[in-house]
Amino acid sequence: MHPLEQRLGYTFRQTAFLQEALTHPSVGHERQRHHQDNQRLEFLGDAVLQLVITEYLYSHFPREREGRLTKLRARLVSRDALKTHAQGLDLGRHLLMGRGEESSGGRERTSTLADAFEAIIGAIYLDSDFATARDFILRQTREALDQVLDRPIDVNPKGQLQETLQGIAMQGPSYEMISATGPEHAKTFVVEVRWGERSLGRGSGGSKQAAEIEAARDALARQLWAKDKNKSENPAADQD
Repeated sequence: MHPLEQRLGYTFRQTAFLQEALTHPSVGHERQRHHQDNQRLEFLGDAVLQLVITEYLYSHFPREREGRLTKLRARLVSRDALKTHAQGLDLGRHLLMGRGEESSGGRERTSTLADAFEAIIGAIYLDSDFATARDFILRQTREALDQVLDRPIDVNPKGQLQETLQGIAMQGPSYEMISATGPEHAKTFVVEVRWGERSLGRGSGGSKQAAEIEAARDALARQLWAKDKNKSENPAADQD
């Protein structure tokens, strides 16, 4: 048994599918000859993942319109979301890749991990059937799906925060990068969201945009502007 199969909760009948799913394109590039990599399986796995998540949302949100369902799906199948699932399986450690790709941080790269996760889905689908692949996807994404059920409105935190604050005063929020640490291929950004001179929240992420989203989400949870709702349209009246 491959050491990854226990984490996957699935044992392959044809181990060649698993081997292919774990092979990064850089292997063939480095050897300068054709080598079966995981890109075709990633293409297939992406389609299976999209269908499973779409079916789940359609069943669990019978009153939501198409536009909102599309946004929910985008949140669940984003590159960052898939990277999180891949990290939970420790996929990076099991990938076969060229030395150049590995030395440049390939095992932690968002696109690499997201592609590998989708390739694993494609491999399971080909090795078994749709129902088995569906069970794997729902098992791996359970926490994210539960969060969507708990917070279906939290699709665009930045937009929601902008709308909320401009409903109180004409001025919207601004975002300020506090720090960017770590190596170039795996930086962590910390961003603060401000309203006038007031700090409303902070967030961190693998990109400035992701950190801004988390900062907006933090601000929505804290709602520090609530005390200003009956004040003038100048949100900078108080300072933390």
